[in-house]
Amino acid sequence: MIRVRQVKIKVLEDNYDNLVIKVSKILKVNKDDIKNIKIVKKSIDARDKNDIYFVYELDINIDNEDKVLKRNKDIIKVESEKLKIKKGNIKLENRIIIVGMGPAGLFAGYLLSKYGYKPLLIERGKKVEERISDVEKFWSSNILDLDSNVQFGEGGAGTFSDGKLNTLIKDKEHFKEKVLEIFIENGADSSIKYLANPHIGTDELRKIIKNMRDNILKLGGEILYQTKLTNLIIKDNKLESIEVNDKEIIPCSNLILAIGHSARDTFLILKDKLEITSKPFAVGVRIMHKRDMVDTNQYGKFKDVLGPASYKLTYQARNKRGVYTFCMCPGGYVVNASSENEGLVVNGMSNKKRDTEDSNSAVVVTISKDDFGSNILDGMEYQRDLEKKAYKLGAGKIPIQLYKDFKENKKTTSLGLINPITKGDYTLTNLREILPDYITESLIEAIDEFSKKIPGFNQNDAILAGVETRTSSPIRMERCENFEASVKGIFPCGEGAGYAGGITSSAIDGLKVAKELIERYKI
Repeated sequence: MIRVRQVKIKVLEDNYDNLVIKVSKILKVNKDDIKNIKIVKKSIDARDKNDIYFVYELDINIDNEDKVLKRNKDIIKVESEKLKIKKGNIKLENRIIIVGMGPAGLFAGYLLSKYGYKPLLIERGKKVEERISDVEKFWSSNILDLDSNVQFGEGGAGTFSDGKLNTLIKDKEHFKEKVLEIFIENGADSSIKYLANPHIGTDELRKIIKNMRDNILKLGGEILYQTKLTNLIIKDNKLESIEVNDKEIIPCSNLILAIGHSARDTFLILKDKLEITSKPFAVGVRIMHKRDMVDTNQYGKFKDVLGPASYKLTYQARNKRGVYTFCMCPGGYVVNASSENEGLVVNGMSNKKRDTEDSNSAVVVTISKDDFGSNILDGMEYQRDLEKKAYKLGAGKIPIQLYKDFKENKKTTSLGLINPITKGDYTLTNLREILPDYITESLIEAIDEFSKKIPGFNQNDAILAGVETRTSSPIRMERCENFEASVKGIFPCGEGAGYAGGITSSAIDGLKVAKELIERYKI
């Protein structure tokens, strides 16, 4: 099999026959010599809005492969890209326990189950179906369930998101391919395997999570819902057991600690048990525009063909702070993603069709240790302080403001042409009452600069919503090369441990830890 890169097809000419013709010309062969074409990657080149192309990376089965390779130096031979795992030979004492059923825990549990290890998964929240009901109730009534919300429950925080699956992780062992393969096994569209910016959508993701859970159970795994880790019992720097719900003790020699970045009460338990350091993160706001404006700017006359458009923007402000867009949701919602009483945090969410009138994205500013202090959990308290201010400002509703009013430091009293599309009520405010000047100044400078790339990005009636604080974990649980923490038998992974920043990177980290344990132990 050979790999051909940079195969460009005009958007309106995109079909299999034209792809075969294009490849045959590149390889200088007869099109009948091409036996099969597999799409490895498909992206969009929209630099010229009048002449947009799909750009393919393809694996091709062809007659006379060696002859073709000699004639084309830019073409390479490829082998099968599969994750390879060998089972270990140390007898496993107790079954492996996984705490947290976000992407890291869920994928770790799935891989372990596939290899016959029958893990026990512990989740503080509820099944995804029950969790959806609790979240919908919160959005309609503002009654918050502290353990079943946008942050906590089966599927993790990513369940109520756009379901983006892109990652920048360098992956020589093919963990990403395994993540996508597992998603497809459980109901995702096969196109996620090759699209440059794949997404599933919150509506489809919920179904996939349920399918993954059902498969874990069929393979002998066990799941305990509404079960919270409340203590670790450690002897001679080695894990002996865990305590759940402040009462039950479960023997445990190997614990995959896959808590989310919002498990602040668990952070308090762990800070005296493990080696933990604070780490930088980013905070800011969500910005809402008309989807049609974003689509037109990105795709021009081809917007109806290419569908909802995304963007990714970065800038360094004069004060040397990085500002960037994060978790962009075309045709989506801004959601109240709170998980603590009297605290409010926002996030973005899209369904698979991405068909609302608005597109939104976080615009966030980098925060360093100099901003929040030297103690382990000072970053967490920094985030929490902003969330409390946001809750108070909006009286429990999502505080929003027009960009023009944000620049002029005055409360918004009426909206423009953009209709806020939110999950959870909103109220008109002045967000500058909750944000430090260095964040406000950085946001204004960056948003105005971003308008040079996307005209209208800084339009007067663009809507800002606050506050976006959960971009990443404020801590890192230190671990060695074999993923083990400072205490033997504990394997921190995923977003809460500080090793991931999204669905795919979290799932990859969970697979890495599961692979380590499979290759260490036998059953």
